[in-house]
Amino acid sequence: MRLKQLSLTLAGGALLALAAQMPAHADPVKNVVIVHGALADGSGWRKVHDLLEDKGYNVTIVQPPMASLEDDVSATHRILDLQDGPSVLVAHSYGGMVVTQAGSRENVAGLVYVAAFQPDEGENLLDLAGRTPPATTGIKATGDGFLYLDPQVFAADFAADVPAADARFMASSQVLPSKAAFETKIKNPAWKSKRSWALVPTDDRAIHPELMRSMAERAGSTTVEIKGSHAVFMAQPDAVAGLIEDAATSLSK
Repeated sequence: MRLKQLSLTLAGGALLALAAQMPAHADPVKNVVIVHGALADGSGWRKVHDLLEDKGYNVTIVQPPMASLEDDVSATHRILDLQDGPSVLVAHSYGGMVVTQAGSRENVAGLVYVAAFQPDEGENLLDLAGRTPPATTGIKATGDGFLYLDPQVFAADFAADVPAADARFMASSQVLPSKAAFETKIKNPAWKSKRSWALVPTDDRAIHPELMRSMAERAGSTTVEIKGSHAVFMAQPDAVAGLIEDAATSLSK
């Protein structure tokens, strides 16, 4: 009798251990939190926002201050804490650094990298970009340590497939990140414990496509490649929204 009780106890313990390894979120993933990258603010995500909202998702766009990586992570946590239920955390460009650090929150179901950096432990953006330099040579610095893209090359190097008038406006309304944010090293990358997806635009001149491929492969991300510029979220919102929806659907199973 005692042996039978012991067996039942051990079996129950094994089931509890297995349950502890299961995802904490059983609810469908209906929240999408987007962290925009450097040089372009969150307004460029309007079409993706609207497409996902039409599908029934609750979409929120973080507007990080970009004075430091720590502040940008805090801004992302602030928005995540307002969500009811699990979220897909989406990033563009430098935003990939932010979500990799911020995405370990329990209510983050998974990560989607759109033309984004996907760093590992101890890496920073400048080191990653330096290993496989992008095509653009237009990044310049202000006297107080912030970075911008030369307006003369902005359209060609950031938004080649965006309407010319929109690209000119983007060049005139850049969001300047601090160089210090680009030099900050990542700790505890969220993609090591969360499922991830990556979209690689093959004509990207701001992040080398081969660098994006290698980072996505290292992270085990489900990867999609499409012909497009760094501003793929504006030029091809259907493709971007579709990948985010695929991720949310997969994470809800």
